[in-house]
Amino acid sequence: MAEPPLISLSGIHLTFGGTPLLTDANLSVFARDRVCLVGRNGSGKSTLMKIAAGLVEPDGGEIVRRPRADARYLEQDPDLTRFATSRDYIEDGLTSLDTGGRVPYLLDALGLTGLEDPALMSGGERRRAALVRVLAPDPDVLLLDEPTNHLDLPAIEWLEGELSRSRAALILISHDRRFLENLSDRVVWLERGTTRELGKGFAHFEDWRDEMLEQEALDHHKLGRQIHREEHWVTHGVSGRRKRNMRRLKALGELKQQYKSATGPQGGVSITVGEAERSAKKVVEVDDVRFAYGERTIIDGLSLRMMRGERLAVIGPNGSGKTTLLKLLTGGLQPDSGTIKLGENLEPLFIDQARETLDPEMSLQDAMGDGNETVSVNGNPVHVMRYMKDFLFRPEQATTPLRALSGGERARVQLARGLRLPSNLLILDEPTNDLDLETLDLLQDMVADYPGTVILVSHDRDFIDRLAARTLAYEGPGQWQLYPGGYADMVAQRGEGVRARKAAEKAAKKSGGGGERGQRAEKMSYKETYRLGELPGVMEALQGKIAALNAEMADPELYARDAARFAAASAELGEATEALDAAEMEWLELEEKRERLSG
Repeated sequence: MAEPPLISLSGIHLTFGGTPLLTDANLSVFARDRVCLVGRNGSGKSTLMKIAAGLVEPDGGEIVRRPRADARYLEQDPDLTRFATSRDYIEDGLTSLDTGGRVPYLLDALGLTGLEDPALMSGGERRRAALVRVLAPDPDVLLLDEPTNHLDLPAIEWLEGELSRSRAALILISHDRRFLENLSDRVVWLERGTTRELGKGFAHFEDWRDEMLEQEALDHHKLGRQIHREEHWVTHGVSGRRKRNMRRLKALGELKQQYKSATGPQGGVSITVGEAERSAKKVVEVDDVRFAYGERTIIDGLSLRMMRGERLAVIGPNGSGKTTLLKLLTGGLQPDSGTIKLGENLEPLFIDQARETLDPEMSLQDAMGDGNETVSVNGNPVHVMRYMKDFLFRPEQATTPLRALSGGERARVQLARGLRLPSNLLILDEPTNDLDLETLDLLQDMVADYPGTVILVSHDRDFIDRLAARTLAYEGPGQWQLYPGGYADMVAQRGEGVRARKAAEKAAKKSGGGGERGQRAEKMSYKETYRLGELPGVMEALQGKIAALNAEMADPELYARDAARFAAASAELGEATEALDAAEMEWLELEEKRERLSG
């Protein structure tokens, strides 16, 4: 006989403010199950999870919980205000049956002491404390709502390993694709108030979802054609026999109602980013930069060159100095030593994790349009209702106060307000927090198509892998190393992911206190050494060609005498200049590596 589920929800329906949120939602979890709950922001995922946790009572449906099954719920915004320390908050979640023996281990693993003052804790620290609180009892069921939000990469990868080894059944809500792929074996998709289930992990979900939506669209089209045929019969068949077939007329009415109520999939986000004039080809050049806060070194000897159109990811644990590095790269801070040269005509745009603070009583329409009926995108006026629709908001939400929106919907508002501004250098500092998977897809497409330069700071491994051409990674106190490719490429080259800052500092001290990037057993390959010796000659030849072409085009009569030659020389000059820029960049990276490895 099959074992009953630990938690079972059947036919759940719930209405908020007259609008149905859940109409026929089902969710069950069995022992050692690994279920991910997916759906758009505002679709009711968190509400369904709170119903499963017993925190929200639905309007109807059946809820069955196995007696004595211990379930623990991780909320998105844990409230620690009633407690003197983080440990008080954690121990408040333990019952008389819990020993609390895992608390010291979990505190240490997540970088907490237990003595933190909740009034001074960051969002990431509060999330870590909440994780300790739900993990410490080693429960039968873990209901985790966005467990990776505000965690850095070392913490995410530790949590992933901890959950994979846990005996607890999991119900996960997360926007982190890699996290879901590595942990799930079943997917529950919440869409338009109802749930559908896939008996495979998240890696198979998106193809399955797209097939489902394509089939729905086909069925909707067939229904429309059937209605057209029935209407033709009503018009001609009934009048021809002078007798109404009431049964068939009634069936036609039911078909029309079915067609009308078949809303189809929710619309997609349409992200358009404001564009400024093109920047210079060389966006930023960093030469031997050092920067420190007091005795703490943030950057020690960084050299880097970024060209127009490049996508650079900056990764490191919390506290490693990523935001400081961004400010240095964009002129917001000046280095203690070394030089940073910014290209001409730069118009940077920051989309940061803190995001601007808006009045929670402000309506959605006023927040999207600053109180105006139109917004300007790329110099073109766009009606605010249309702009709302582009970011997946419905017209009836226009007067909704921001406080009533979900965390993901508020994130979408902030994204919309920022991306309409003109820019040619886009700096994304943790842009993925609170975004649903569909909005993430569109944000990725937007960044991929963005004509300017992008600097990306993220803890989302999948997001980095899809976008980054190079990755600047934290290696230890003040040390940053450049790797070609994204996060997975970096891991393949260095043999491990990003260490927590404390672990990296301990490793640096153990290796002699310098934390130098050349501590790893690494050497220049024969191909790299040969290329480093070859590049000066390549650059000299290109410089000579550029000088000759400039001299030729300086002839004021060339265009009148030979327009075709003028056009050809102009094209050759552009190609030679780009080739020189690429060769100089390659030489700089190889020379930096040679100097680093030679100590």
